[in-house]
Amino acid sequence: MNTGAWRSADTVRAKRRAQRFGLYAEAFCRLILRLKGYRIIASRLRTKVGEIDILAERGRTLAIVEVKARPDLAAAQESVTHAQWRRLQRAALWVQKGNSRLAGHRLRFDLFAVAHWRFPRHIQNVWIADHKM
Repeated sequence: MNTGAWRSADTVRAKRRAQRFGLYAEAFCRLILRLKGYRIIASRLRTKVGEIDILAERGRTLAIVEVKARPDLAAAQESVTHAQWRRLQRAALWVQKGNSRLAGHRLRFDLFAVAHWRFPRHIQNVWIADHKM
């Protein structure tokens, strides 16, 4: 019996479950943001320089929101690297340059940590951008 085939099928199923959970997490986080008074500008926004999970606006603040779904909240909070935040910063600046209405907005980088059967934790200003890009 070829056990390698079973292992790869299990891996594919696990990846699909994780992707589905991530999509549900993003949808739930968008709902929470709307309830907090944000206007969702884009979701899963792909740019030339990176992808932004959620781009939301409230007043003159442009929130760049990264959603991390992990088995527990601590793992979700620790899963974003400095390089990922830099990539998000480049994507945010690219979006601002391409949209004159958003050019004067203050950028804020937020994280939604999502774990199974727990209410998502919205952490505002989780990373401070340096505008030396």
